[in-house]
Amino acid sequence: MSTEATPPRRKMPSALTFDLHKKCSTTKARASTLHLPHGSVPLPIFMPVATQASLKGLTYDQLKQTGCMLCLNNTYHLGLKPGQEVLDEVGGAHKLQGWDRNILTDSGGFQMVSLLKLAKVTEEGVRFLSPHDGTPMLLTPEHSISLQNSIGSDIIMQLDDVIATTSPDHARIHEAMERSVRWLDRCIDAHKYPERQNLFCIIQGGLDLELRRQCCAEMVARDTPGIAIGGLSGGEAKEEFCKVVDTCTGLLPEHKPRYVMGVGYPEDLVVAVALGADMFDCRFGNAVVPSGTMNLRHKSFAEDFRPVQEGCNCSCCRPREQGGLGITRAYIHHLATKETVGAHLLTIHNVHYLLSLMGSVRQAILEDRFPAFLREFFDNLYGDKAKFPEWAVTALRGVGVDLLAD
Repeated sequence: MSTEATPPRRKMPSALTFDLHKKCSTTKARASTLHLPHGSVPLPIFMPVATQASLKGLTYDQLKQTGCMLCLNNTYHLGLKPGQEVLDEVGGAHKLQGWDRNILTDSGGFQMVSLLKLAKVTEEGVRFLSPHDGTPMLLTPEHSISLQNSIGSDIIMQLDDVIATTSPDHARIHEAMERSVRWLDRCIDAHKYPERQNLFCIIQGGLDLELRRQCCAEMVARDTPGIAIGGLSGGEAKEEFCKVVDTCTGLLPEHKPRYVMGVGYPEDLVVAVALGADMFDCRFGNAVVPSGTMNLRHKSFAEDFRPVQEGCNCSCCRPREQGGLGITRAYIHHLATKETVGAHLLTIHNVHYLLSLMGSVRQAILEDRFPAFLREFFDNLYGDKAKFPEWAVTALRGVGVDLLAD
């Protein structure tokens, strides 16, 4: 593959508009609004993951109460059950799950490679054995797009060749990057509804910054409505993660949304925003609070009668006299291994916290005080500057913010 960008094969229609409101005067952070078919989404944003068209026991009315405008569904799981025929019959996932706001679907490829031991990637697609009955199956770029067309999601992802960033096989990482570009072309050709569903490309290339640069050039030339940075959160060092995000955002067009896939811990989010990213997703098993994460299954919480987070305004933490549920850490500890309502309550809090965090980040950018926000955030999270993670200090110093300065 030439290092020069290949001309786009055809101009792709877009079912979104992207309004950039403010850029941080110090970092690469942006505040914007993404207008999609099912409503406008303020960016930067954390997107909750509703794998099976359900979010850890929450009803969609409860999800709406958090202010969420965009959540994720999983193409692989919905393709297996309820299946494409049911999705076509009901009219897509919005109707199936009773959600009238936006949906983003992944391509299904990551689950093939990460969950199935007998998956094999060829130029044709990903061959695997059905987890239900063991029959041979094949996921191609065309089939992935067909499934996502049936799901009807507002943002759909190309099928990419996913390789762990920690793989020592550089030749395989190079092959996967080039194959992802070829598969994007097949996805573009297979996409039936570009006027109402937005296809995002996915930048690959492992931790090799030159491969990432080549992939950015190729993918940008295809002019998809949005762009994702994939292949991260696979066990790589945070320093390497930051270098990849920083390199890619520096090469991506300013007028399109930038999605870093699989990222959701609070410190990762705020640093990635500073590096120029807009959209994130992740799954959580622990409570997320300003001081980090808490495993409420631990016996130390058995007699802790404080809310999950002091001062939190979510319906889980808010006191009963203020119209909330007044749930304590001890109660969730009690439920954690016994009742699914424990996960339900924890999800209410986590989604509220992460959406509120992104709202605070956005407001700080709009008011051009994001560097001060970063310093306050890390002070609250770690308390002592000596405990600040070196990767975050280095990454933020690279975009003009010195966390250690007095």
